[in-house]
Amino acid sequence: MKKLFVLLAAVLLVFGLTACSNSSADTTPADTTPADAGLSGSIQLNGSTSMKKLCDAMAESFMAANPDVTVSVEYTGSGAGLEALAAGTTDIGDSSRHLKDSEVAAGAVENVVAIDGIAVIVDPANTVTGLTKQQLTDIYTGTVSNWKEVGGDDAAIVVIGRESGSGTRSAFEEILGVADACAYAQELSSTGEVLKGVATTPYAIGYVSLDVVDSSVIAVELDGVAATEANIVAGNYFLSRPFVMATNGAIAEQNELVQAWFEYVYSAEGAAIVKSVGLIVAQ
Repeated sequence: MKKLFVLLAAVLLVFGLTACSNSSADTTPADTTPADAGLSGSIQLNGSTSMKKLCDAMAESFMAANPDVTVSVEYTGSGAGLEALAAGTTDIGDSSRHLKDSEVAAGAVENVVAIDGIAVIVDPANTVTGLTKQQLTDIYTGTVSNWKEVGGDDAAIVVIGRESGSGTRSAFEEILGVADACAYAQELSSTGEVLKGVATTPYAIGYVSLDVVDSSVIAVELDGVAATEANIVAGNYFLSRPFVMATNGAIAEQNELVQAWFEYVYSAEGAAIVKSVGLIVAQ
């Protein structure tokens, strides 16, 4: 009888422990791993008007991939964008030229995201379709002021350019070696205004980003070389420049969201966007 009692007690003990164990399992959540939070927040870019098509397309695509992120872009010109970066009022300063030594000294880091060619354009009725580098230099410095001096009609040249502080103007003048020496008839505040101004002004000449050139103007050859992506990649066309998204410090020093932005820009998806807006992918 004593042995039977002991055996019964043991069975009851095992049953009780099993029940407690099952009860604990029933009250434990099946999955306690938190879900991925994803990216959220905002990124601010400021700078070059020439980079508008690229930045708009990149921002739209990035926000589609990250619905909780807002990317805002202001187009105030390269100089103003880099000033905003130095002042800490923007995350990224867009520049359509290489950074100046003074900007680098202030902490800006040059991140080249694409390469752009600068096209020299004339109105569609102009008979001059090609210029040498020296002729182009002479036109913009005022040494040559009539189209007949470069093989065209007997008509005054209307020299159009961008406003002071424009990255396109800085790159154009730096490449030609005519900084602060140009004799502009008109200084316009955006790439679109230059394109329209040249297209609608008889005997005008101007310069714009290669990607905006359309049938409303003629892009002249320079030193016998057409303004094409292939010629720029080959190094045969001398008017080309970088598109820069500058940061205050290296990319690795930026916050998680800005780092994710650059990871996207330099990805296969980003490269496809660069090509889609007529630019060259930075190597």
